[in-house]
Amino acid sequence: MEKVIGVNLGNWLVLERWMKPKLFEGTGAIDETWLCRNLSKEEYHDKVKAHRDTYVTEEDFAFLASIGVSYIRIPVPYFIFGDRDPFPGCIEYLDQAFEWAKKHNQHILIDLHTAPHGQNGYDNGGITGVCKWAQHPEEVEFVLSVLQRLAARYKDHPSLYGIEVLNEPISWLVFITAKSTRQAVDKQEAKGSKHVSMKFLKQFYHDAYYRLREVLPKDKVIVFHDGFRLTKWNQFFRKEKFENVLLDTHIYIFAMEFFNPISRPWIYRLFLKASMVQVKKAQKDIPVIVGEWCISTRYCYKAKGKDEQATKAIQKKRYQEVAAMEMEAFSQADGWFYWNYQLLHDREEACDTIWKEPWDFYRCVSHGYITVEDIEKAKK
Repeated sequence: MEKVIGVNLGNWLVLERWMKPKLFEGTGAIDETWLCRNLSKEEYHDKVKAHRDTYVTEEDFAFLASIGVSYIRIPVPYFIFGDRDPFPGCIEYLDQAFEWAKKHNQHILIDLHTAPHGQNGYDNGGITGVCKWAQHPEEVEFVLSVLQRLAARYKDHPSLYGIEVLNEPISWLVFITAKSTRQAVDKQEAKGSKHVSMKFLKQFYHDAYYRLREVLPKDKVIVFHDGFRLTKWNQFFRKEKFENVLLDTHIYIFAMEFFNPISRPWIYRLFLKASMVQVKKAQKDIPVIVGEWCISTRYCYKAKGKDEQATKAIQKKRYQEVAAMEMEAFSQADGWFYWNYQLLHDREEACDTIWKEPWDFYRCVSHGYITVEDIEKAKK
């Protein structure tokens, strides 16, 4: 059976400033919520529309199909249907993505990436430093309604692979160690922010599953993020009698390096080995995918040669080495999605810092860090 091998289309319908800083230049905004707040409604709508119209096109789907990538995870915001003023909806872009995917024989995993008042305090959750969604029952219900509406809209579409219930609801340990949870623009708004408890998350996942299954055919998968607690689920999914479900975990060497000063392949292998031990433990209850990963590491992007050409050659060899070890490790999972397909749509424009380049899957393929042969091998 072919594994799920794909990429994320991040920073298209859910904005992250670090991925395309120029979109935020001159606004003073650190995330999408403040981009909206700091601009007039018209300015914000025009800026976001111009970005969405051009950032992802059919050419991108065609390119991915040409190199054998047939699964695409698309992060979407809670306001996708345009019912949370002043944020404009973006459902028409997701509709278009489904038609492109159908044309190129690809499958889409819809990933609800944000929640009102934030589910993790990251900018990728919509608002930096604020994590209060789980404390608002009416907003929890709103998120469930969004999931149901997405399911109803695409349930019969041949390109729907499934729906991911919510991206990265944060754990206590990650919440207290993440810098972003202390970087809210409005400290009063952030007051009372805290992690999403396991008790709450299990109830939410229970409710989300059965609400979705009322609509979704059984052949459509429902995906749950591990909440940064991969080994804490025990037999939850089995006991709940969930069918055709996956657990999503995100594994970044880049993130590990924030806590470990050693940047060498041997430490990466130890980290990956430990991560896969956890994956195998979780797999006893539920299939596991690595929904986000990349090959950005200090060992690679800080490599230096005697001149620019030599530096690029060393970096390429190292990126290939890291890519190979990660894909070998993740072959033990039930599939993966690279983060991200791209950072900048302009292929000639360099990223503003060197560590960002390998986060761009298109550039990784173009530079030979990841090859078509690697992708085909990963499917087996």
